[in-house]
Amino acid sequence: MAKLLFFAGSARKESMNKKLAKLAADMARDAGAQATHIDLKDFEMPLYDGDLETQNGIPENAKKLKQLFVGHDGFFIASPEYNSSMSPLLKNTLDWISRPHEENEASLIAFQGKIAALGAVSPGGLGGLRGLVSLRMMLGNIGVTVVPSQVAVSSGFQAFDENEHLKDDRHAGMLKATIDEFVKITKRMTD
Repeated sequence: MAKLLFFAGSARKESMNKKLAKLAADMARDAGAQATHIDLKDFEMPLYDGDLETQNGIPENAKKLKQLFVGHDGFFIASPEYNSSMSPLLKNTLDWISRPHEENEASLIAFQGKIAALGAVSPGGLGGLRGLVSLRMMLGNIGVTVVPSQVAVSSGFQAFDENEHLKDDRHAGMLKATIDEFVKITKRMTD
């Protein structure tokens, strides 16, 4: 059974991307995966600073989050788009957990050999698509296999119903296709 981690690159309580990550986790469970949904708000960290790292080491929350990544076969990120890129919270989080904190720790242990799937929700017409380009590129550069399918949900403020499901069948279909591919590829690559 594929063991997958789901989260959004947003700390905002009513984040549209948090809704997408939760819905994606539910779909993965329905597809036969073990899904863990987390909130980055529970893993607060300072801005990455090499001097801070030298003085104090890796923050405890970065260590905890890194262990979650290590313990899962892959992860789904619902990434808000900030100025055509990923959110500062998401970039900072990925930067901190990329840092080694144990002697002889394998390089990029939280990312190497992992599978990822991406999604975004945005109030705009492109649904956060531009931000996924930079995220996909960065993940690929650190050893993550990112599945080809992805979901970009436009008109985000109107995208979810009262049960936090996607209203538009096309968006729901894109998410299902992405999650199905994510689970299938992860199972194939980890068996």
